[in-house]
Amino acid sequence: MEKLPRLGRATLDVLGVLLEAQRPRWGLELMSVTGRPSGTVYPLLDRLEKAGWVESCWEQDAERRGPRRRLYALTPDGAQAAREAVRAAAARPARRRTTIARGAEAMG
Repeated sequence: MEKLPRLGRATLDVLGVLLEAQRPRWGLELMSVTGRPSGTVYPLLDRLEKAGWVESCWEQDAERRGPRRRLYALTPDGAQAAREAVRAAAARPARRRTTIARGAEAMG
């Protein structure tokens, strides 16, 4: 797994949502929860996957109508790195309340 050179707010928001997730999430769902546009979320997911933080697969639910969705989940190493990054970001002073802070609270 590669260390990411910079973890901006959008990255931390996506990582926070993935940390809270009890199941893999798809891109549109991540956009909805974080409030980030597709032009931010999808390139971010691609970078996280190339760095080994996230893995993805195509949805296999043949019963669901509509196009297949690409599902994203943190790898074990990615989850550990994400926890550390989200905690560090939440501990910074004057941090506005975002998905990052909620993710840190959910981890305890």
